[in-house]
Amino acid sequence: MARCERGYLCVVCGEEVEELADSDLYLRYTLGEVDPELLHKLPERHIRCNPILAQFIVADEFPPVEVAGAFTKRLLDDEFVAAEEARVTSGYRRLHELTAQSVPIHEYPLTREGRADEGAE
Repeated sequence: MARCERGYLCVVCGEEVEELADSDLYLRYTLGEVDPELLHKLPERHIRCNPILAQFIVADEFPPVEVAGAFTKRLLDDEFVAAEEARVTSGYRRLHELTAQSVPIHEYPLTREGRADEGAE
């Protein structure tokens, strides 16, 4: 991930990812999809610039993202979609919690129950 004078730039739109709560990289880390050793190496982008993941966020403060084509959630199994919406929305809400707290980075990821991973091995 390249840091410049403006901060971390989105590899999709080129604009700065100004807030933690807008970061696709940190959302995926919070969801347990990114190894902490890779955070400083992986490219950054806005959550909305990753529509395949963003379509699963269901929150009043996050306008719905529609995906066209084969990757739209409308073509997926209803149970899978419900589970992904719960999982990704939980991660999104966790990011918003983190912006208001001083939490060590190793405590960002959620457990399977959707809570912060405290005291896990």
